[in-house]
Amino acid sequence: MTTKITNDNITSMDASKLTGSLPAMSGASLTNLPSDITKSASDPAIDTNPSGGVGTVWANTTSGEMFILTDATAGANVWTNTGVGSGNVSPFTGVVATGGTITTDGDYKVHTFNSSGDFEVTTTGTTPQVEYLLVAGGGGAGGKSGGGGGAGGYRTASSFAVTATTYGIVVGAGGSGGSTNTGFTDGNDSIFSSITSVGGGKGSGTTGATGSGVVGGNGGSGGGGTWASKAGGNGTSGQGNDGGAGGAQAAGHVAGGGGGAGAAGDAGNSSIKAGDGGVGLASDILITGQDVFRAGGGGGATNSGPGQSYPGGTGGNGGGGYGSGQSSPNTNGEAGTIYTGGGGGGAASGGTGGAGGSGVVILRYKFQ
Repeated sequence: MTTKITNDNITSMDASKLTGSLPAMSGASLTNLPSDITKSASDPAIDTNPSGGVGTVWANTTSGEMFILTDATAGANVWTNTGVGSGNVSPFTGVVATGGTITTDGDYKVHTFNSSGDFEVTTTGTTPQVEYLLVAGGGGAGGKSGGGGGAGGYRTASSFAVTATTYGIVVGAGGSGGSTNTGFTDGNDSIFSSITSVGGGKGSGTTGATGSGVVGGNGGSGGGGTWASKAGGNGTSGQGNDGGAGGAQAAGHVAGGGGGAGAAGDAGNSSIKAGDGGVGLASDILITGQDVFRAGGGGGATNSGPGQSYPGGTGGNGGGGYGSGQSSPNTNGEAGTIYTGGGGGGAASGGTGGAGGSGVVILRYKFQ
């Protein structure tokens, strides 16, 4: 006797008594089943264009993360991470911003501010961050064996987070140069958002009388001291270095060099020459692979005795001005180079110390 299996009696059958096998079945008859999962040791890419389109599943066998295709635009696919990890695979969107002088360096936009202005971010993009370089104004220098001005503070970082807003940019002016021991000033600060670079310290100066000199000013980098062993100013940690001290009272009255972003200013040597300004630091933020030095200290000046001609100090690489030597009397110290934050060079008798160079703010981000 043959028993026909129906929907009405199948639930009452003893499954242990069922034997045999089902006949062959064509896979084409199966519907509403999930598509195959693509297994790979890496994540999918935006140009991974699967034939299955939206809904295609991709499993990373290395990380265990799983992605599903949510936008099947050819060459710009969006794979949404549905696993325990984070980070979707989608086309890159760059930062969009205005302000300053804008140049292009490969995949990067560079905004250069030689004067104060606004940096307005309108789109933050996939990676909402910028690289920055802030250099403050360099310090001015004094006269009559004036110490070199200190370089403006130098600050840089590569991943400063930004939002869609307007950032006020302040570019610090260089300090004024002066004669004797008056009239010279510190450089001015440069500012971007919460970042401030401190203006360079002023160099020193004298009236020519023993004990009339002043010490170098404190700042981003310190200004140089004058003769009779006046001390150089202190630099700001992480932004610059100290100024060099002036030489001891001797026939050759020599001043110290201003500090630079990369090194302290040299002390004045009473038997040789005035101190050189400290070297600045190099950056390729403007053009990749092309280093530019900024924030060099100003050179110190000298007032030599009769028959002597000790030279002034050289300015530090990075815009520092040269100090005046008594071999060319009544000449001024050289000004620091604009847009570098270089310190001004000290002046000999009868001259005026060099002004500090103005600073600069440069911002860089990936736009494609």
